[in-house]
Amino acid sequence: NSGRLPPRGAVRIEELINYFPYEKAMEKEPGHSLMLRAEIAPAPWHPDHLLLRVLLRAEEIPWRERAAGNLVFLIDVSGSMRHANKLPLVKSSLEMLVCRLDERDRVAIVTYAGNSRIALPPTTVDNREVILHAIRGMRAGGATHASAGIEDAYRLAEQYLVRGGNNRVVLCSDGDFNVGVTDRGSLVRMIGDKARRGIFLTVLGFGMGNLKDGTLEELSNRGDGNYAYIDSLREGHRVFVERVGGTMLAVAKDTKIQIEFNSARVSAYRLIGYENRCLAAWEFNDDRKDAGEVGAGDSVTALYEIVPVGVDGGAAWIAPLNYQPDPVREKAPVAPAGHEWLTVKVRYKPNGIDRSVRMELPVVSARSKFEETTDDFRFSVAVALFGMILRDSPYCGEASMRLARDIARGAQGRNQGGYRSEFLFLVDQAAMLFGGDNMVRMRESISKLGEYRR
Repeated sequence: NSGRLPPRGAVRIEELINYFPYEKAMEKEPGHSLMLRAEIAPAPWHPDHLLLRVLLRAEEIPWRERAAGNLVFLIDVSGSMRHANKLPLVKSSLEMLVCRLDERDRVAIVTYAGNSRIALPPTTVDNREVILHAIRGMRAGGATHASAGIEDAYRLAEQYLVRGGNNRVVLCSDGDFNVGVTDRGSLVRMIGDKARRGIFLTVLGFGMGNLKDGTLEELSNRGDGNYAYIDSLREGHRVFVERVGGTMLAVAKDTKIQIEFNSARVSAYRLIGYENRCLAAWEFNDDRKDAGEVGAGDSVTALYEIVPVGVDGGAAWIAPLNYQPDPVREKAPVAPAGHEWLTVKVRYKPNGIDRSVRMELPVVSARSKFEETTDDFRFSVAVALFGMILRDSPYCGEASMRLARDIARGAQGRNQGGYRSEFLFLVDQAAMLFGGDNMVRMRESISKLGEYRR
């Protein structure tokens, strides 16, 4: 929107895909708070390859039926937050959230700049005007002593902990921490220690230029929480009104997805995006391993590109095996008709439970044509392709912005909230910045290849 392409490393394809709302009409499995769906179809940028789309959705919790909230707003009011798209936008966004709360909820406000200050002691929302007055009175100035503010916010959250309630710190910042505990490792450890006491963390990033996006995302990961970026009042409305359940109400903790591919059908695969979220295979069954949270009504989409057995090309990126059969280079047995392609496995901890439960979904069939898939499948693929082009991925070949746009235009569906039509506009802007219709930035080196795995 500001007339320049983003840095390649700043493009997280999984965040692009999961920004958009997808289908809600999914059958709930008895005894589970998550729903699972998977679909396979040809890849539009490589017809001999297949794409697997996994969709995980959490059940909705009607807002009036949610547990009481114990919320602490932790607000960065340092000098770097003066700009209109920072503290002023923080205040407008939090006002929208406060207007969604009711007398069951309690709100406190901690601000930090050179020092930490309790701007509002824990106050029930039947005193809404008192809370709004405290929000509107915040002013920016000074350095950024984040660690003192974090400690005060968690102390208040613990002091007024609601058993079985929604205990949460909501951190609003540009992530520019320059006083006190400033290194990322110390901040992450501090947040992780507090999270184990049952308090979730929502992190909201504001501003451009000096936004420390990586720090904010890592804090939310270790704080058993979520992260969102707000750059406009419309985005604040999306986070705190349209998707308030997903933002504020956790349904599943430490959620992990693992795919077991059938080697008789699949010779190689790669996960699209999620570069900083991968686990070792053995960690899937380890309940001590921290993983992601899923909020009420939220969904998680993951895309895998698959090289079927017998398709040339997989061998170009995979070294020969010494100690086991090589399905890429050797003639693998043909799987019987109807035999499974793969099994999707999910582990998660229902809210309030420390032991994980497990779901499995075998995938038996694949669509013969990409055009036969659902609107949501095709649209998520268009978004992934857009991200791959922005990241200069060598895997999209000569695919173009035009192809991404054509796929997205044919998969508008209900266009809930107008986000899909907005995506088309974004693709058009990116295409102009690339300088034409068939643009893919020059590949730096074929040595990037190597993400396919057995």
